[in-house]
Amino acid sequence: MPSRGVPSRPPTGWYPKRGEVYLVALDKPRPAVVLSVNALNEHALDVCLVPITGVQHREFRVRVLIRAGDGGLNKNCWAKCDQVTTLEKTFLRYPPLGTLPAATLANIQAQVRFALGLL
Repeated sequence: MPSRGVPSRPPTGWYPKRGEVYLVALDKPRPAVVLSVNALNEHALDVCLVPITGVQHREFRVRVLIRAGDGGLNKNCWAKCDQVTTLEKTFLRYPPLGTLPAATLANIQAQVRFALGLL
């Protein structure tokens, strides 16, 4: 997982973009990928996120591999697509760590749909 110093203040007009990875204040600072669409992210006070873990669980089909380097992560991690959550934007540490490749985001999206029974 990445380590980061003091977050900087977001610029005026900033909003988190779909596919960006941020450190978020959950039980402990951990990365999460923004799942909600930009049209909502720009105007809403909160965003929909998928938390990311460094612990692999082979038996969970809904955990999507994020390769080291993707999204600014420094080791292989897994998106916990069965644990979608919503947080206020103030819980996101600016700036983002990075952005996931489109194929990885599409895989996360598919596994979230599966986990929620939306297929």
